[in-house]
Amino acid sequence: MQRIRDLFPEKRHTYSFELFPPKTDKGYFNLQNTIAELSKLRPDFISCTYGAGGGSRDKTFDIVEHIEQEHGIIAMAHLTCVLNTREDIGNILRDVHGRGIRNILALRGDPPADNPDWQPGPDNFRYSSELTGYIRQEFGDEFGIGVAGFPEGHLLCPDREKDTDYLKMKIDAGADFVITQLFFNNQDYLDYVERLSGRGVNNRVIPGIIPITDYKALIRFTGMCGATVTDEVHKIFEPLQDDKDATMKAGIDFCIKQCRDLLHHGAPGLHFYTLNKTSPTAEILQAVRA
Repeated sequence: MQRIRDLFPEKRHTYSFELFPPKTDKGYFNLQNTIAELSKLRPDFISCTYGAGGGSRDKTFDIVEHIEQEHGIIAMAHLTCVLNTREDIGNILRDVHGRGIRNILALRGDPPADNPDWQPGPDNFRYSSELTGYIRQEFGDEFGIGVAGFPEGHLLCPDREKDTDYLKMKIDAGADFVITQLFFNNQDYLDYVERLSGRGVNNRVIPGIIPITDYKALIRFTGMCGATVTDEVHKIFEPLQDDKDATMKAGIDFCIKQCRDLLHHGAPGLHFYTLNKTSPTAEILQAVRA
């Protein structure tokens, strides 16, 4: 399949989705149905994550292979440094290359819950920039490489200027494009792109978007990942938190407004964190495209 970066010269905007591997056989069956429905929306690519420390990694590669072979859509596999030696990484990359997978999202990753204090040793990559450089050095242009970006800074590096420097290191190591963590203040994204441009980074920075469907769950999740829930979001969704239908409607309206504003200000596309659901991403994308 095509590398994602090869789409960019012909597409001003790309629209893409992120999935994660379910834990049960029933969940996996349901995900196949979700993929079929999402495929009807004609995404430019679909990515698939996996659990901390490499949990469900093989299922991730199976899902990516399924998306490409069964639906003819470019797919991207996540790959993390955590718990993997350089030799492990090389073997994994040869495996996915043999499957025909040509797109990797190179990540540092989080330690698993049963080994939270894991630290990299001399045979491990410490940072995603090192993983990116290894992929590019060992496999040349065989893979398209995406990396994560953090408009508000990373939990482990809240200094936005320093975190921007780290992103530039990923690009210099061979990354093709960036997908950002979720955010709700578009100015944070625009400032991030401007900081990167000031450092000579003009690669695509695709904003990561999550539709708000559950206010309480959003508060818990953003508390773990470090994304800011703005006053505007609190004001809209806190009064609706016990009304599922009203939250869904408000979430769709908020997300459409956010996406349209991002595209108006030059964002090169949208990457939706779907949570393995078709709705409300389908409604949002159709409205934004219209």
